[in-house]
Amino acid sequence: MTSVRLPLFPLNSVLFPGLVLPLNVFEARYRAMMRDLRAAPEEDRRFAVIAIRDGREVAPTAPGLPDATLPAGDGPAAGFGDDPIRAFHAVGCIADAATIREKSSGSGSDSGYEVLATGTTRFRLHSVDASGPYLTAELTELAEDQGEGAGALASGVVRAFRTYQKRLAWAHERTLSSGQDLPADPSVLSYLVAAAAVLDVPAKQRLLEAPDTAARLGQELKLLRHESALLDKLPSLPAVDLTRQPNSPN
Repeated sequence: MTSVRLPLFPLNSVLFPGLVLPLNVFEARYRAMMRDLRAAPEEDRRFAVIAIRDGREVAPTAPGLPDATLPAGDGPAAGFGDDPIRAFHAVGCIADAATIREKSSGSGSDSGYEVLATGTTRFRLHSVDASGPYLTAELTELAEDQGEGAGALASGVVRAFRTYQKRLAWAHERTLSSGQDLPADPSVLSYLVAAAAVLDVPAKQRLLEAPDTAARLGQELKLLRHESALLDKLPSLPAVDLTRQPNSPN
């Protein structure tokens, strides 16, 4: 497939196709990115979201921010080491910025942006360029193949996910909202479940990188059954919204 170059937005979380990503952008390099995207035609406001690997290049609690314990640095690659690509996972998700709203500082210059984007397509990262005001990436988009047995696996995942939801609601003494339909399309279902399950970044990254829908659903079936069993004994995991990523300050 033909490679493309897009602005690169690193996060301490995994974005999946079809999921909504709200961002509160305040750091200079990301403000520059959003200024350029805002000036582009609406159909060209795409950027690449990539999860940051564990390590000293990343802050433990602030998504998308470099490690505050490291010496302060300037530039698009600040906090990500001498070779930024090593700080990122190999597969990410392209985001389409539907809304980019400037927050005025009252002094004639922007103080940041509130952005609402949606994940669209997975990509494989090939290179990272730090020569501009923000990181850009050369990448190729990844097709989503159904794989063998995706339909049957989807039925099993729906049942396992319903059980998982009930256990999660019970653990937090909450009432499970009824009538919330899950998507019939196996690929869409696989991404929704991957985003909604309470898993760490490496586990979510493995789901994003699954070679096809059937493989992703198979992983999810095992994970959901395992997590449901854990919730019976350790009902202490946080609940998450099923349609939105956490609002990530950057």
